[in-house]
Amino acid sequence: MTGVTRKAALAAIAPLVVLGAVALEVVSYLALRRYGQGIDGMSTVAWEEFPEITPELLEKFSSFDARLGWSPQPNTKKRKDTGDHLPGEELETVVEYSTDEYGSRISQRERDPDADVTLSTYGDSYCFCRGVNDDETIQHYLSERLDTHVSNYGGGNYGFDQALMRLERKYPEDPTDYVAVIVTASSMARILSVWKHYQEFGNVLAVKPRYTLEDGELERLSNPIDEKDDMLDLESRAETLRAEDHHYDPWFLSHLAGFPYTSSFLQYPDQVRYALYGALTDLESRYDVSVPGIDAGARLAEADTALEKPKVDYHDDLYDEESDLFEALVGEFVDYADEQEFTPVFVMVQQLRYAKFGPEDRPIYGDLLGRLDERYDDLQTVDMAERLTPDDGDVESLYVRRGEGGHYSPQTNERIAEVLLEEAVEEDVGEKSTASHD
Repeated sequence: MTGVTRKAALAAIAPLVVLGAVALEVVSYLALRRYGQGIDGMSTVAWEEFPEITPELLEKFSSFDARLGWSPQPNTKKRKDTGDHLPGEELETVVEYSTDEYGSRISQRERDPDADVTLSTYGDSYCFCRGVNDDETIQHYLSERLDTHVSNYGGGNYGFDQALMRLERKYPEDPTDYVAVIVTASSMARILSVWKHYQEFGNVLAVKPRYTLEDGELERLSNPIDEKDDMLDLESRAETLRAEDHHYDPWFLSHLAGFPYTSSFLQYPDQVRYALYGALTDLESRYDVSVPGIDAGARLAEADTALEKPKVDYHDDLYDEESDLFEALVGEFVDYADEQEFTPVFVMVQQLRYAKFGPEDRPIYGDLLGRLDERYDDLQTVDMAERLTPDDGDVESLYVRRGEGGHYSPQTNERIAEVLLEEAVEEDVGEKSTASHD
């Protein structure tokens, strides 16, 4: 081929290459827009730093709390769809959440300060037991076994820091012999967060205080939001949010979609698979057909779960880099227990994403609980990842929901209650009961 012929061929091909690149860019943009939300409505990409927060959206934020960021409200009753289904299925499971006058999820027993042993729990949605009814929670099963009220001060999306802050607020009005803080392994990332949108794209209403560790001393950074209406103009607080939220630079900026959109779309193969199966599921639903040999809904759920892998790796790194902060916060818990004269119990649970995509030889929090045991003599620790391993290895069976996994099932919650009694409470129950009859 002569030089002239080669130039002519390249000239003929160039428009096709450009057209193909433009087409790929358009497809990538549309795929990110349509399928970047995930099954749970939590985006895998961020489209803008400051999405609009309307007065109508803000009005729905009934759990706003200027000190904690948000908090379950007292005397409420809500019915929620757990989402116990795969894409394309119509199965729904509705559960009921109720709180008492303290803001604790209701218990079948009344508070009795003269009970042989009293127990309260604080933590995140795994403590609250999202996804199950009021009579299927860890606290319900504990209450039955102990024949006394067990308070449930779990808060959705809480980290250990917010659980500690809520404990310091609620304990004086609801004191107990034991306090168990129950949090998932996500807690490390949560205590480093100020505005959840920087790690959970689209979670724009969750703004919170946080702690930092300076020269071995804890420092509390107050909530950047003083009033609920301040959220209507979060951009005016951009400098503070960016500086105080650990996730802004290493996580948010690396997931902020922009031109060229092809690079954002192709950076994770599971994101591409999710879009392909999502499109197939949409077509099957629209035309009421199914592709033989392909369970598009199941494949979509698998791809959605796999999209958690980069976040799991990121959280794993956080435990390597920032666990001193976690240990210091647990130290605050132990000190508060000594001051108020209760027995502190720390319980670590894990979402399905960590069981599936974490390191094979260890949990993502490594030997954190072992270090806590060595550092704090008065603290009792329980690692539920060790105690909840099914004999057949099917960890997904522990959860209410398929796909990402959701929260623990009633059966798992009952098992957690049994473990807590075995490892942290029951021996002392007998001792106190004997003493009360002497």
